[in-house]
This record gives sequence, C-alpha cells and structure tokens, in this order.
Amino acid sequence: MNIDNSIGYDPALIAKLRGRMLADGIQAYLVPHADAFQSEYLPPSDERLQRLTGFSGSAGAAIVMAEEAAVFVDGRYTLQVQDEVDDKIFSPVPIAKTRPVDWLRERLKAGDRVAYDPWLYTPAQISGYETLCKDVGAQLNGLDGNLIDAYWPERPASPGSPVEALRPPFAPLTSRAKREAIGQTLDKADVDVAVISSGDSIAWLFNLRADDVPFTPLVLAYALLFRDGSATLFIDTARLNDEVRDHLGSQVEVLSQTQLADALDRLGANKQAVRFSSQSTPSWIAERLTKAGARIMMGNDPCQLPKAKKIPVELDGIRAAHLRDGVALSTFLAWLDDNAVQGGVTEMSAAAKLDGLRAENEHFRGLSFPTISGSGPNGAIVHYRVTQDSDRELKKGELYLVDSGAQYLDGTTDVTRTVAIGTPSAEMKDRFTRVLKGHIAISTQCFPCGTKGYELDILARRALWEVGLDYDHGTGHGVGTFLGVHEGPQSISKRGTGADLAVGMVISNEPGYYKAGFYGIRIENLIVVVPHPIPKGGEREMMGFEPLTLAPIDRTLIEISLLNQAELDWVDAYHAQVFEKLSPLVDASTHVWLDQACSKLSQS
Repeated sequence: MNIDNSIGYDPALIAKLRGRMLADGIQAYLVPHADAFQSEYLPPSDERLQRLTGFSGSAGAAIVMAEEAAVFVDGRYTLQVQDEVDDKIFSPVPIAKTRPVDWLRERLKAGDRVAYDPWLYTPAQISGYETLCKDVGAQLNGLDGNLIDAYWPERPASPGSPVEALRPPFAPLTSRAKREAIGQTLDKADVDVAVISSGDSIAWLFNLRADDVPFTPLVLAYALLFRDGSATLFIDTARLNDEVRDHLGSQVEVLSQTQLADALDRLGANKQAVRFSSQSTPSWIAERLTKAGARIMMGNDPCQLPKAKKIPVELDGIRAAHLRDGVALSTFLAWLDDNAVQGGVTEMSAAAKLDGLRAENEHFRGLSFPTISGSGPNGAIVHYRVTQDSDRELKKGELYLVDSGAQYLDGTTDVTRTVAIGTPSAEMKDRFTRVLKGHIAISTQCFPCGTKGYELDILARRALWEVGLDYDHGTGHGVGTFLGVHEGPQSISKRGTGADLAVGMVISNEPGYYKAGFYGIRIENLIVVVPHPIPKGGEREMMGFEPLTLAPIDRTLIEISLLNQAELDWVDAYHAQVFEKLSPLVDASTHVWLDQACSKLSQS
C-alpha cells in the first residue's frame, strides 16, 4: 500500500467502529466521501473516508459491517484504491459494476439496522437505502453524531477562513441582481423560500469567496432565499468583517449556523412553501422541514443553471485567464522538451515547475486541483497524485501526462496534455491519435438547442470503440468562474445526466485512454457553448463549441494517416490560433519552441 497519511489514517479505527456498532445494535454503517455541503474537495475535518480506509480520492464511499467492509470507487480510482487501501480489511469495489446499495442488499437481513450521518447524505442519495431497508425489513436510522468523529481525537478544526467580497470586474452582476432574478422565478412557481446549501451556489449568489476547502474558493454556509430577493445567510458571524457586511447589504440577514434549526422550524410552523434540491441538500435539513410541517416543493438548486450560463463579461475574463494560463503551460512544455530527455526530471519536479510558473501569473489565487503529473505507468492512474514514495523520473520512450489548472480572480482553468519523452511507439501514436479524433469530434460538432451532453458522448469514443478500446471517466464536466473546477449542471457523460447545453456554459472536452501498467493518454481543453450558424437549408437554431484552452498538442504523437482532411485542418487551425495569441507573450526561447510546436502537420 501507498497511503497518504496526512489526514492521519488509523488502521485501528475499523475495530473501534465495529465495537461501537455492536454496542449500539448497528449491522451496517455508511461512510461517504462528503461534508455537510456536498463539496468535491473536503476540508481536512471532513476526510472521514480517508481516516477510516486510507483512500485519498475525491469520490468514493465505504460500508462497514461486522465481518465485511468495502470501499466503492468509480473508474478514475480503480488503480489508486488498490494502492492505498488494505484489501485484507476493505474490499475495493468498482461502483460501475456494483453500487453500494446492491452490495448491501446481498448481505442485509430482516431486523438489521443501517446507520448513517444525515448531514452527509442527501435525500436522493439515501433513497435507495430507504427502499432496500423497506424491502428486506431492516431499519435505516440517521444518527445525531458521526461515529468516526468519536474516535478522532486530533480531528482538525472545521473551516473558518475569512470571507471576502468579490467585486467588479470579477463579479459583473451584483448579488442583489442575482437574488432578485432568482426570487422572481420562485415567485412564478409560488415558492416562498429556497434552501441554498451548496458552497458554490452560496459563493456565486452572494459574490463571496473564502478558503474553506482546498483548491476551490468556497464559502461553506447555508442560506434561505426568499421570493422577494431577500435572504438569510447562516454562517459563523465572526468570519465577516464590516466590509463584507456592507457588501451584503440590508436585504441579507446574517445569523449563526446554530440558528438554522429554529429558522427551519419557523418555516414549517408558518406552512411556508419551501424548495430544496434532493441532490444537494443534507437529509437532516429535509427531515427537519418535513417534521416542522413545511410545504415541500422539490426542485433543482435555483442558482446552478444561471451560474453555469456565463454572461459575455464573465467570458471575457475567462478568456483572459486562459491566455495567461496558456503562457505558463507553454513555457513549461518548452522547458520540459529541453530537459526531460536529458534525464533528472521527475514527476514532482515537473509539477513544481509548472505550479511555480502559474503562480507568477496576474490574479493567481492557487491551483484548481492537485496537479496530476504521471509518467509511464503512473499516467495510467486517472487521478494519480504523486508522492515521495511514488515519484519517478521521466524516461525516454515513455509518455508523460500532466493534468493541471489554476484559480484566477477572472476564471478557473483545467487542461491536460500528454507528451512523448523521446520517440513514442507506434501503439502510443495510434492510441493518442484515436483520443485526438474524439477530442476533435466534440470540438467541431454543432447541435440543436435542447441537446444534453450525454447525446454527444459517443463522438468522443467512436475512434476508440472501433478497435475495442474505451475509457471509464466522463468526457466533460462543467467549470465555474473562480469557483469549482468540477461543476454542474452540464456534463458530457455516458451516465445520461446533466442539463441541456446552453450558450455561455463552460465544459471540458477530455477523452482519454489508459493502458494499466504502461501509460495514460488524455487531451483536455475547456470549451464554451456558443451560437452556431444554421446550416444552409437548416430549420433549427444551432449551437457549437469554442476552445478556451490555449496550448499545443504534441505533434510527435499524432499518426497523420489516421486523420481525415477535416481533422488535419482542425489541428492546424487550433495551433495557428495558439501561436497567434501566445507568441507575443512568451519569452524568446519559448517562442522558438512554440513556433515548431504549432507548425502545420503537413510539415511533420
């Protein structure tokens, strides 16, 4: 095992947990990778899954029973979980093949008691367990406290970073304008109040940012948004200085989080029509409102869709952020080209070099996720995180995959490039080019209004499917503006979820291929949905994509014979755009490299 012990993984914890379960008559305990705000990256105080199992990925879950325990992960983490988790204690289970509720169904008996922390599960997440327990005659109980916390004496403090106001030009729409616009939609739906619980929605709605979780400037708080645009924000009031209070204005009441329960009870007592998302609201809040007598009106988080549709001023900032980011990444790739083949460059030193170049950029506020810097077999681990134990030198004849991004005041970036160190094999070029064909297919596709991302997903996989290959992660995820690098409601995925694609939505385009034990390939650009001219004779309004990311794609890995003329033209046009925009901004040595890296494929 290669366990990241920064959280304090405790191999003895499972025995203590089982002892408590036995004493309390609990046969199964559910442990998600979640906090009370459904954040992707958790504050250290909420890394309970890692504390229990050693697994450090950003998505997963565990179930503990008296004699068995399992860790469930998606396709991004199938290799990582094997490396980090002791399989003598926890069975790694691919969630694509066996969902946690199905694993439990095979083991649960009538009369058994299943327990969970209702702050860490949403109604949508817990509904499958409710059905299961009803089917087999078991009990499902939300507990008042978390069992893992009881055996975590050195548990880090909960987040309490200072909150700052985000002002123009980085917040072109005022919080009041956003709140009143959403309030109007609530009023039309005859909803009195909406519960806002997602950190990204809170940050966007109130134009606030903080450092409550790693890599994403979220403010972990709750809010009630009323139909007249007024709001109540529940947060540790000591975190707000006078400037932030003035920014919030008189329409926003600020209360302590300890006052949330009473506020929910008042909504119920007054028979208010309350909307909340079953996908993002803690079950504790849903249960409290129901017991208090509120009129429940399920619906999506009303902030998510308007947050996803970037307005033109926001897109100008996002493009500016990607321009600066492209300079940093291209400078890094030029440095890598000069140094990697000579030896001595490791995964950690390469990541440090790239991270340092980004940190020099204007408006830089940190990385948007831990840089994935994987060479050779480590590149085949989709969400690989290099450590001192796993660090290896970049070697000739291998591939190097670097997936990285940054948070800037005017935008969030996420880009992946795969680079050949020395001369690549014919197989590497074939696989890379098939991934590239999928990337181009998404980039160039026009589609009618009302299209969902899952309808495009096959385009990214077709060239791989033709030779019996595939990848296990989604093709695209939404991206925020100085917010989450993974945001909804839009996506491009086989899962069949996500909102209709709409103009202004930023989304990633990242097909890949991973040969376990040998290499990984991924090509990722961020793209934005834009209007597309209606084809001659067409009858429907159309949309398409515009690339935001600016960085060369490794020409030495492209097998030109596999590309048709339209694909060749796309690569040349993209590289011409990269060179035109970046060349005036890079130093002399990078300029020389960029000129070669962006030359036409016909010159290969």
